Amino acid sequence: METYLSRMDEISRRDFAGYLAKSFLGVGVGLPVLSSLGNAPVGTGGTAQRVIYLYMSGGMSHLDTLDPKDRSEVRGPVEAIGTSVPGIRVSEHMERLARNMHRVALIRSMTSNQGAHERGRYFMRTGYTQRGTIRHPSTGAWAVRLAGKLNHSFPGYVTIGGDSRHPGAGFLEASCAPLPIGNPASGLQNGQLPSGVSEEKLQLRMSLARRLDDAFRSRYDQRKVRAYTDAYRDAIALISGRDLLAFDIGQEPETMREAYGDNPFGQGCLLARRLIEKNVRYVEVSSGGWDTHQNNFERVRGRAIELDRALGALLLDLAQRGLLQDTLVVLATEFGRTPKINQNNGRDHYPQAFSCLMAGGGIAGGRVYGATDPSGTSVVEDAVTIPDFNATIAHVLGLPQEKIVMSDSGRPFTVAHKGQPVLGLIG
Repeated sequence: METYLSRMDEISRRDFAGYLAKSFLGVGVGLPVLSSLGNAPVGTGGTAQRVIYLYMSGGMSHLDTLDPKDRSEVRGPVEAIGTSVPGIRVSEHMERLARNMHRVALIRSMTSNQGAHERGRYFMRTGYTQRGTIRHPSTGAWAVRLAGKLNHSFPGYVTIGGDSRHPGAGFLEASCAPLPIGNPASGLQNGQLPSGVSEEKLQLRMSLARRLDDAFRSRYDQRKVRAYTDAYRDAIALISGRDLLAFDIGQEPETMREAYGDNPFGQGCLLARRLIEKNVRYVEVSSGGWDTHQNNFERVRGRAIELDRALGALLLDLAQRGLLQDTLVVLATEFGRTPKINQNNGRDHYPQAFSCLMAGGGIAGGRVYGATDPSGTSVVEDAVTIPDFNATIAHVLGLPQEKIVMSDSGRPFTVAHKGQPVLGLIG
């Protein structure tokens, strides 16, 4: 793989527009409430321009992946192996990560107060606890809101293989919402004009639509109305552009696709790299199956090997293309698993202590931040809360963390609620 990588250097006007906007920009499920501010200037503090956020849904066992222990009663059958950095060990399932450890910062002192899946995922993605009265923006939506798009022909935020309860843009503008890609092998669906509709006809229809809507827009010059107009405009720009092939991983050599792994997560990581090359600001790729109450060791082995292959290929690929220095790669999960092995040979939910990692984008590689005790039960050094974790992402992106954005209810919010960036991770 490394040798190969080193060589690489007929529908109505309104239905049609709405269909495009829903397909490409995710605005068909209701219009988010708008905040009171325009795009804020990007702050200082980071070198990253883009983020690839890898989410392990279900609660990844820290003990069997990034924070292996020697005690047999918590270790189980999983052995630890050395890495490219002396003194740092990871699970035997993470061989490719081990070879890339000099590019990676492990965070072994993550801690949370949310031990249920939905609430934990929401907290990790937003930095706010879940409430019925408001939907908070995810970090990707904040990135687009505060830093803007890098490529105005593309969405600023894309999710690959995500779940239906993803917080998305929360109360922010529809333009901050992620474009969802369900199956990376299928790429961007409905991206072609219908049969019989030429580019010329499309532009004529959209011109007529604008003329028909002018009176309405003039009478109701509101941000909600403008948001739909902007969504249609962006969708048309995307379908009319020349870069749609970026969504087609079939354009990659077969050897490259094999390097990432022949599975949805691995191919999702490959698609993420292709989108990052087109300057999509924030791409999230999700992997499920980490809820291992039963048969933990067998199930984690399968998930971890899949993760390791894709992550190792991604880090190497980005590095050799010169993209890693300004692309932040994040590996996150909602919580860890219990050190105690239950009667079903599984591990249960454990938010008190778990592990994540960051690489690239100004992160200092080859280090471990924080620690748990010898059983992986408690954080004993440099605890990192989820708001701190998200504040670090914001810091590396150079987002203005003190910038206040008002929700429709008039409440103030910031990108890193009560969090402080972990400066010990910054190179």
